[in-house]
Amino acid sequence: MLKALLARAHQKYRTIGFPKQPPILPDRLRGRPEIDVAKCLKNCQLCADACPTDAIVANGKGVRLDLGRCLFCPECERACSEGAIRFTTDYRLATSRRESLVLGEKEFQLAKALDEKSRKLFGRSLKLRQVSAGGCNGCEADVNVLTTVVFDLGRFGIQFVASPRHADGLLITGPVTKNMESALRKTYEAVPSPKLVIAVGACAISGGLTLATPNS
Repeated sequence: MLKALLARAHQKYRTIGFPKQPPILPDRLRGRPEIDVAKCLKNCQLCADACPTDAIVANGKGVRLDLGRCLFCPECERACSEGAIRFTTDYRLATSRRESLVLGEKEFQLAKALDEKSRKLFGRSLKLRQVSAGGCNGCEADVNVLTTVVFDLGRFGIQFVASPRHADGLLITGPVTKNMESALRKTYEAVPSPKLVIAVGACAISGGLTLATPNS
C-alpha cells in the first residue's frame, strides 16, 4: 500500500481536464469524417467500391456514409482523388438515434443530455452493465480504459457494475453472436425498468465487418 501511495504522489495529478478543457488528441486520429459533395465527380463510385462494409452509397445526388457501419479505415479517403471525403480529428460521434449516424443527407446531430424526466429517474449517477457480445476486444479495451485515472469515468457519476440487477442500463459491444444472443437477452431482462441501452462500435450497431463479407 505504501508503494502505491508513493507512486501516486510521484505521478501527481494525471486526470485530463475534460470537459472544461478539450482533450489533447494525436494528429493521426481518425475521427468523424466530413463529406464535401461539391467535390464529388458525377457517377463516381470509387469511395463506395473501396468501403469494406458497404457503409457508403454514392449516386448522382451525392454521397451517404453510415457511421454505424464505418470502421474508420482510410480506404474511402484514399480512393477519392478529389478529397470529397476526409477524416477529421473530431472525436464526438455519439447520437441518440440510429438514423442520425448517416452523414450526407442532413447535419450531424450529436446525442443530447438526458431530459428532465430521465434525470429525475436516474439522479446524478448512472450504473451500467457492460456486455461483450462476441467482440474482438477492440471496443472492450476502449471501454476499460475509461475507468483509468487518466479518463476517470467515475467522476461523472458513471460506473460499471457486476450485476445487471444493480444497473440502470446496458453498454453493449460486439456483433451479438449466436452464442451470446440468449445471454444478452437474459441480461437485458434482468436490468430493472426504466433502463438505457448503449451500443458501442460498428459491430454492436450494425453487425460490423462480417455484415458485408461474402459467405460470412
